[in-house]
Amino acid sequence: MRIACVGGGPAGLYFAIAMKLKNPAHEIVVLERNQPDDTFGWGVVFSDQTMENLKAVDPVSAQTMIDELAHWDDVEVEVNDGETTTKIGSGGHGFIGIGRKRLLNILQERAAELGAELRYGVEVDPDPESDQLKDFDLIIASDGLNSRFRKKYADEFAVDIDVKRNHFVWLGTHQTFDAFKFLFRKTEHGWIWAHAYQFAPDLSTFIVECDPETYESFGFANMSQEETCRTAEEIFGQWLGGHELMTNSKHIRGSAWINFPRVICNTWHHRNIILLGDAAHTAHFSIGSGTKLALEDAIKLAEVLSDNTHSLEDGLVNYREERQLEVLKLQSAARNSTEWFETLDRYLPFHPMQFTYSLLTRSQRVSHENLRLRDPAWLDKLERWFAEDAGLKTEVATPPMFTPFRLRGMELRNRIVVSPMATYSAVDGMPNDFHMVHYGARALGGAALVYTEMTCVSPTARITPGCTGIWNDEQAAEWANIVRFVQGQGGAQMCMQLGHSGSKGSTRIGWEGMDEPLADGNWPLIAASDVAWSGGNATPRPMTRADMDEVRDQFVAATERAHKAGFAMVELHCAHGYLLSGFISPTQNKRSDEYGGSLENRLRYPLEIFRAMRAVWPIDKPMSVRISAHDWVGENGVTPAEAVEISRAFILAGVDLVDVSTGQVTKDQKPVYGRMYQTPFSDLIRNELKCATMAVGNIFEVDHVNSILAAGRADLCALARPHLIDPQWTLRAAAEQRFAAPPVPPQYDGGYRQLATNLERAAQMAKLG
Repeated sequence: MRIACVGGGPAGLYFAIAMKLKNPAHEIVVLERNQPDDTFGWGVVFSDQTMENLKAVDPVSAQTMIDELAHWDDVEVEVNDGETTTKIGSGGHGFIGIGRKRLLNILQERAAELGAELRYGVEVDPDPESDQLKDFDLIIASDGLNSRFRKKYADEFAVDIDVKRNHFVWLGTHQTFDAFKFLFRKTEHGWIWAHAYQFAPDLSTFIVECDPETYESFGFANMSQEETCRTAEEIFGQWLGGHELMTNSKHIRGSAWINFPRVICNTWHHRNIILLGDAAHTAHFSIGSGTKLALEDAIKLAEVLSDNTHSLEDGLVNYREERQLEVLKLQSAARNSTEWFETLDRYLPFHPMQFTYSLLTRSQRVSHENLRLRDPAWLDKLERWFAEDAGLKTEVATPPMFTPFRLRGMELRNRIVVSPMATYSAVDGMPNDFHMVHYGARALGGAALVYTEMTCVSPTARITPGCTGIWNDEQAAEWANIVRFVQGQGGAQMCMQLGHSGSKGSTRIGWEGMDEPLADGNWPLIAASDVAWSGGNATPRPMTRADMDEVRDQFVAATERAHKAGFAMVELHCAHGYLLSGFISPTQNKRSDEYGGSLENRLRYPLEIFRAMRAVWPIDKPMSVRISAHDWVGENGVTPAEAVEISRAFILAGVDLVDVSTGQVTKDQKPVYGRMYQTPFSDLIRNELKCATMAVGNIFEVDHVNSILAAGRADLCALARPHLIDPQWTLRAAAEQRFAAPPVPPQYDGGYRQLATNLERAAQMAKLG
């Protein structure tokens, strides 16, 4: 087989090596536009696992790399606010790196040794029928970030490019560093920072990054590369030890600053052209995985092209599907990391320990327990700081989830919340024995705050006939019994979530047909506009001002009953497409009066209800609001930016906690699911507005909770489904972490101690293998 590799970077060269090792008879020609000693980066970073993968394919080139790799374990974060510099270091991170130029030389020599033909100084026309390429069976487009093949066949490859906000420039220096350095500097033009690491005995990579405002204020766009280096030396002089900064991008005219383009291709082959490495995908430099992905692409492509048990087409589909999964995982982590640096202003006010923790965990690939494995002493220090900041006086480190939290006069024993979950088990809105056991068990299980399911303010406000209500005194009396147990023997606090179904009402209970209308006995629906939840649901009647007055008064009466029943907190449900969410979201609100159109107008009625509730709710008791921070329909619905303004409006009206959910507002939604997938919106609102938030949504591990809290992404974590199957989730978490003061009822102490012992024994056995 005759194969052309267009692009002599790591991806193309390693493919040539892997393919020649599979079958030396293949004729492989690498066509590279630059000369063999040209390179336009500095150092590249690998993981130990990547090196294991390379050793399995070609031990010869892998050993040559291993003999020359730079190793470092520590990450150091230094912040100069213009007056003082703080420095926080954490160990055990285990990076390895090598110079890009040296890596290319190693791969060039090995590819040539195996019989690949390397041609340099060759400009290639990306037309497979051109004289240069027409005689090749396959064309491997390994021509990098600026791939000509990807550009020429953008439609065929279904290319999606997202250019990121921040500017960066890739520099080098002879200053050496004994740790991976993150250096932040406040200047008269704004914050600017560097990612620095050593990759050779006398060379280090020094990437300088800043936001667009700082970039413009400095005038970097108008500077030559030499001027950029001299300016950056002045900014970061305290860390450079008198060494210069250098550029090797002189092939670029003018400034070498760029904005990172995130590349996704939904198809990786067209005709006889196959994309490889950065030509197919990119991952932001802040997670250091671009070269890793390229090399692993090359390994997989050589594997499928050498497998004669399937057709070439099937093999290429398999290549793309397997590699795309890994790419998407890393691009997700890269997106999280990129957004952290793009929103740096949120985190700079953090205490240095929390700022460092937030940076280390920004991609969500490193978690709380990962850090404990890497540097237990550092994490112990972080946990002590977090506990002290929460007002906990203790001599030992405390998991963040077991620190107290206070909202007005309500004191919570920890940060775990039983999320509101519909159980569809009421009759005529009346809570019963099921609800007593359901909520009581979860309070006894150690959670600090137990939410009711969405409890409705009138019979026609219900979603289903099985929904609970608090529209009469008899219901309130039953709720009072439950509250008495939960807040008494249960040791938790209890929050009443009040809501109105709007266009999503008059449906069957969940397990009989989610969102399906009742077979009979339907009640009339009201909503912001005459927009049905779906084609199968009844169309609601747009609310009149008289309707608004009536519903507002129902919420006020329900709030008063919640207080009499003894609830510690009340929450207004303004999410998930129910009545008040329907007013807020432009997907549901089509009104042309003062309650529709602008966000200010769409918020008018929900805020009216909240203010009326706040007026009758005791001043020492907190109130929260649940919002959908993203409708998941692009600019046609509520966006994260609008969610900040929605939260701001409710905070000004007296909200103490924003319960941050997303979606369920329209059937057209296209959510991006994943673990903790809604937490970024809690982070956004909390740290933009400096307010208390609760994260919810696919949070199910102890590690998730501690990571979210310690990174300052939320103040509370609400768990729904984990609590459905395990009422003792919090007690199990305490035993798993060997927490010294678990919230265990005395009646259950013997069982708890046995659980803790068994878990400790299991952990010891696991260590022994």
